[in-house]
Amino acid sequence: MALHITGDPKADELLSDDAFALLTGMLLDQQVPMETAFAGPEKIRERVGAIDPATIAGYDPEAFIEVFKQRPSVHRFPGSMAGRVQALAEAVQSDWGGEASAIWTKGHPDGAEVLRRLQQLPGFGEQKAKIFLALLGKQCGLQASGWREAAGHYGDEGAFRSVADIVDAESLTKVRATKQAAKAAAKSAKA
Repeated sequence: MALHITGDPKADELLSDDAFALLTGMLLDQQVPMETAFAGPEKIRERVGAIDPATIAGYDPEAFIEVFKQRPSVHRFPGSMAGRVQALAEAVQSDWGGEASAIWTKGHPDGAEVLRRLQQLPGFGEQKAKIFLALLGKQCGLQASGWREAAGHYGDEGAFRSVADIVDAESLTKVRATKQAAKAAAKSAKA
């Protein structure tokens, strides 16, 4: 299934076709707009020549930071995020034979097991893992039993809570509105 997250057809095509690129986009999705985060793998691929785990894991760390700093930058925190992407690449390479999709397909895991596997990845806490699980289930054809339950409210049908629910410009607007409302509610609760 073709993903429509970034607004850039080339970046979205990479996300649709490459499991590690999609996983990397999810990792980058913090403290930057979603479109920027998920466009990151295409910027990396253009600058490095590849986005496979072996290439990224083996890349000189200082040179990889420079890849992140080139304009337009891959992320607003190039040093720390370049390191996180390399750590993710190393984990996928060593633990999953370089095949990111094995995380959610090897051994036909159920949703709870996919969630557990995602949470073991560098940079993937519970919330990020649940959002990615929902993205796999809602847009990437994941058939693991119990994925909606394991993804929590991110797996809800008809919700507009995360990148898992973005299929076009209208749904992006709805997700942004939901996030803004949640932030306003949290701020109000503190006051």
